[in-house]
Amino acid sequence: MAGQLAVGPVQMLVVGFGPDARFDGSILAELQRLTEAGTVRVVDIVLVRRSGDAVEILEADEFGIADLEIDGKAAAALIGALADAEAGGADPAGGEAAGADDEVWYVADAIPDGAAAAVVLLEHVWAIPLRDATRAASGEL
Repeated sequence: MAGQLAVGPVQMLVVGFGPDARFDGSILAELQRLTEAGTVRVVDIVLVRRSGDAVEILEADEFGIADLEIDGKAAAALIGALADAEAGGADPAGGEAAGADDEVWYVADAIPDGAAAAVVLLEHVWAIPLRDATRAASGEL
């Protein structure tokens, strides 16, 4: 497939954390190990925390993931954490839809007070050869 980018299947993984969660770096270390092994590629990651009505959104560069090559704001955009001013979007913490008829889900709406969620966009690099073999056999994933 000349001219096409070899991109594997992409999955949005949402990991919930209660108020007593220990952010000791072990999850990031495992993501780093899986990346180095060529199993996955972390496309993007954000952490969303709720305290009462306040919602804090931390992007990858704000919590020190220098070792993972993150593409940017993809996860934040997918979960509605980036308001689309041109389309009349609202503040994501407010939970308002971008348009009157649009159905928009904000991850912050599902997070209880005092809890957090990490939203990780993973490319399954391991699946690229499987996808290619499936396509060569006229199959579809």
